[in-house]
Amino acid sequence: MSNLGSVRLSGARGAMSRRGFIGSTAAVAAVPFAGSMLGSLAMHALTAGSADAAPAAPTDLTGRMYKTLKIGMVRVNGTLTDKFRAVKEAGFHGIEMDSPGMDVAETKKAIAETGLPVDGTVCSTHWNVRHTHSDPATRATALEHLKTAIRDTHAVGGNTVLLVLGHGNDGPENEIWPRSIENISKALPLCGELGMYIAIENVWNHFLYDHNGGPTQTAEKFVKYVDELNSPWVGMQFDIGNHWKYGSMGDWIRQLGKRVVKLDVKGFSRAQNKFTPIDEGDIDWADVRKALLEIHYSGWVAAEVSGGGPEQLKGISQAMDKVFGLKNA
Repeated sequence: MSNLGSVRLSGARGAMSRRGFIGSTAAVAAVPFAGSMLGSLAMHALTAGSADAAPAAPTDLTGRMYKTLKIGMVRVNGTLTDKFRAVKEAGFHGIEMDSPGMDVAETKKAIAETGLPVDGTVCSTHWNVRHTHSDPATRATALEHLKTAIRDTHAVGGNTVLLVLGHGNDGPENEIWPRSIENISKALPLCGELGMYIAIENVWNHFLYDHNGGPTQTAEKFVKYVDELNSPWVGMQFDIGNHWKYGSMGDWIRQLGKRVVKLDVKGFSRAQNKFTPIDEGDIDWADVRKALLEIHYSGWVAAEVSGGGPEQLKGISQAMDKVFGLKNA
């Protein structure tokens, strides 16, 4: 068993909270980059709990959030190394890859040549090969794809696999809920062995919310779903923007609390009923920042918007600094 697997057995169910456990193991995953800013912060996170006095409550998110983005946003010619280098120069601290389909050797080479870590992956087949599907063979394939993403992500030093659970069109909620729980649960032993997190994204998939409902919905069903999986290796990659149409993003963050292991970010305009660049639209960013501080969030935030070349990527990085109030980022 790996060291991370040992940590799971000794601490995950004890006095350590899910949030603290995730923070500590995320720090372990960053240790290969110990020569970087992230490595130093990771080592600090591992020893912070031994301090005699409780740390002062943070007043802003500076130093608590690490910017990343999806590889599909990077429209830069050349090798994967060239793409990684452009992302780093634009002000990002990491990048998310896609798996299945990632070339592990090429990705390791790009990491080594640029110093830009891969913080996680997006399960590349989750929309079409779903854990909620009525066909057992399709669900078995979905499980194998998830396991591949878990192994690939671990191989390149990341620690989260973003997962869309399925789709409400696959059947009534009282059928697809337990069906998907059963299937995803089969990947949890591998998560424990490798120290990897399944990060569930809230998306427009007609599941765990009312797609035709109004803007006063809550995250209650997402809370129940994560808790039913009952594992420190499962949380939310909460997308700030995806569900602004349906509810208060600050309140959803508060409800999810320690279950938020990672963030996605985009803009949305209720007035225009459409997605927008990160720093446009009408999301209540002041309340989002307040909520993130209230749950003591510290970790990765991934841009999920239209990308582009070096200048566009730099603009996205700066927009993230703006909405989260990051200083000298």
